[in-house]
Formats: sequence, C-alpha cells, structure tokens
Amino acid sequence: MRAINKYFLIGLLTIGFLEACKVSKDTPPPQPELPAAFRNSVQTADTASIASLPWENFFTDATLKSLIDNAIRKNYDMQVALLNIETAKLQLRQAKLLNLPSATLNVTAGTTRPSDNSLNGISLSNFLGTQHLEDYNANLQFSWEADIWGKIRNQKKMAATAYLQTEESKKLLQTDIVATVSKAFYNLLMLDEQMEVAQRNLKLNDSTLRIIRLQYDAGQVTLVAVQQAEAQQLTAAQLIPQIEQNMAVQENALRILSGELPAAIERHTKLNDYPVTEKLSTGIPSDMLSRRPDVRSSELALTMANAKVGVTKARMYPSLTITAQGGINAVKFSEWFQIPSSLFGLATGGITQPLFARKELKTQFEVAKIEREQTVIRFRQNVLDAVGEVSDALVKIEKLKSQYDIASNKVQTLQQAVHNANQLFESGRATYLEVIVAQSNVLQSELEISNLKRDQLYAVVDLYRSLGGGWR
Repeated sequence: MRAINKYFLIGLLTIGFLEACKVSKDTPPPQPELPAAFRNSVQTADTASIASLPWENFFTDATLKSLIDNAIRKNYDMQVALLNIETAKLQLRQAKLLNLPSATLNVTAGTTRPSDNSLNGISLSNFLGTQHLEDYNANLQFSWEADIWGKIRNQKKMAATAYLQTEESKKLLQTDIVATVSKAFYNLLMLDEQMEVAQRNLKLNDSTLRIIRLQYDAGQVTLVAVQQAEAQQLTAAQLIPQIEQNMAVQENALRILSGELPAAIERHTKLNDYPVTEKLSTGIPSDMLSRRPDVRSSELALTMANAKVGVTKARMYPSLTITAQGGINAVKFSEWFQIPSSLFGLATGGITQPLFARKELKTQFEVAKIEREQTVIRFRQNVLDAVGEVSDALVKIEKLKSQYDIASNKVQTLQQAVHNANQLFESGRATYLEVIVAQSNVLQSELEISNLKRDQLYAVVDLYRSLGGGWR
C-alpha cells in the first residue's frame, strides 16, 4: 500500500511538472517601425492627442451630438455587436470550467432473460433458481483530463481573447458610426449652403434675363441673347431639385443609420459656423496603437493564434484521463437501497496517445503555425495603414486650407466681377455674354468653395478617427 502511494505521489509530481512545461513557444507581438512624429504633423506644446477626447467633447454642435448619440444607441449593427459581446462572455464563463471534472448522474434498471439452453440460462437456473436476471444501478460518474500540455489552458486563453476582440469590434463600429454621422451632417450643411447659392444665382439670372428681354423688345439685342440668358437661368434652376434630391437621400441615410424610418432632419447651424482648427494635437505614434480598436484587435488575433498553435500541438501528445464512479447496485429491487451492502465504487486512469490519424493532427498544427505568421503580417499591415491614415488626414487638412483660401479670394473677385458686369451692362458698356459668363463663373466657384469647406471638416473627422478617437 505504501508503494502504491509512493508511485501515486511520483505520478502527481510528474504531472505537475509537465503542466508547467509548454509544448509550443508563443510568438510575441512584433515591434513595428514607427516614425518619431507623423508626417505633416504640427508641433504643439500639447503632447496629448485629440483622440483622447470623448466624442461628446470633440463635437460641439448640439444637433450633431444628438444625432451621434441616437445612432450609437439605436444602430442595428451596434445592437448586434453588443449581443456578440454577451455571447463571447457566456463562452468565456464556460471555458473557465474546463479544468473542472465533468459529472454525470446515471440511474438504470434492467432485466435479462437468457435462453434456457445457454450457459447463462443454465447457470441462472442451477445457482439462483431463476430464469431472468435483474440489475438496478444508481451512480455518479466523474471524468477529469489532466492539462499536461496546456491544451485546456490555451482553450481558455482563446475564449478570453475572443471576448476581448468583440469588445474591440464594438469600439471600432462606434468610431465608424461617429465618423459617418458627423460627415453626413456636414454634407447636409454643405447642401444647405449650395441651395442658398443656387437660389441666389437664380434671382440674379432672373434680373439679367428681364433686362435682356427689355433690350430685345427695344431691338437692341437679338433673340440669341435672350435664349442664352434663359439657358443660364435654367442651369441655376436645375441645381435646386438636384440639391433637394441629395438632401433627401442624405437625410434618409442618416435616419436609417439610427434605426429609424426616413424623415427630415432639422438643422440650426450653417456650414460657415464651423471653424477648422489648424493646429490639432496628434500625440506620438506609439500612443495611437493602444487607442485604435482595429490595431488592438490585430494584436489580440496574434494571442489567439498562439493559443491555437498550443492546442493543435497538445493534441499530438498523450492525454491523461481519470474517471471515478460510485453509487448503489443490486440484482433485486428490494435490496437496491440497502446501505452499505449495495454500495460500490471504482476509479481508473488512462493515457491516450493518437497513433494513426492520417496526419490530420500534424497538418492542423502546421496550418495553425502558418495562420499565426499570417496574423503577424496582418498586424504589421494594420499598423502601417493606421500611420498612413493619420498622415493622409494631416496633409488633407493642410492642403485643403490652402485651396480654400485661394478659392475664397477667387469667389470675392468673381462676385465683384458680376457686380461690375451688371453695372456696365445696364449702362451699355458691356455685352450680355460678359454678364452671363461672370454669373456662370461665380456660381461654380461658390459651389466649389462649399465643397472645400465640407472636405476640410471631413479631414478633421478622419484625423480624429484615424488617431483612435470616437469610441470613448
């Protein structure tokens, strides 16, 4: 008995030692090459990043904040993401129980009636004086697998990582919602501005057309002048239903994004009420990696890939399973619950080593290693893309400002040209073509400058999102 206990203790110590060993070595997250500062970034005294601001503080317009909050709460994709988190949480709780033994309650009752001419039938008749055998059994069965090679530990790690990835997916979705809603709102403000431009130019064209018709009636100009003026008026008039269509489509898209039926959206501000800040603090590139949900998800994917390699490797090694069973058993129902005479118990331990699995386990292990290498590559690519997105947003902010300043001067010049052309035309010192060309040029320039202002606001939103802002 002492010898048995000694060997049993040695076995437990051996299992404990093996459990501390790893059958595979984890690949650590790569250290990507990052610049000291983002390209085109403006050096400021503030080292913090605008991405650290919650979206409620980054955006100041009350209507826009209400739209964003509504979309985050009601968006159907966001609701699915929250349910995915709940699913992963339940799976994580289940994975935490993998180290515990499984328990099964069995209650059986049966009777066997062998042939009278069989060995069992003759034995029952000669020794027990009966022609059938009854069996009543009630027992608890326990089974436990020793986590020698870390298979269960890695399965738990995979479940925990999957849960964290659902959290990052939810954050990534929220950043996309914040960026999409804010851009849609700015686009609506641009359309409002373009509607005012179109209506203003339509009135200007009406005035010019009226003068040309009077001159035509007086025989001073030909019918061609009237027709060209009418065409210019129709060009401005055509813009109005086109802009109205774009407004309705954009409003519908915003409502649907918020899980609502299509409807109009009230706006109390104008596009020019939004100044574009030139100096936006970006922080340091390394901080961006910890804020961007997609980069964090890629890093977690590597953790999961490491765990999967460990699981597939452990499946190739022997597994130790210990089972125990105990309960009450009797051949007569009247004696079934007689304790302790009906008590029984047994315990077994077994080692299972896969031998011929058609190389499936080896193939799974090799595939898992390849997938891990792919995960490392994708992580590096995600980091590179993230740095590129920040740099793109910064150069857009810088160059769009230059374009906007030039376009503003151009609009002022053309507006003055329209004023001068109208005065000269009324005094007979300019032709109708000069007036029409001036009006056409100012219309296109005013539409262009509203596009540039919207694109500036877009670039600021892109910078905020690319730095990892929007999910707080």
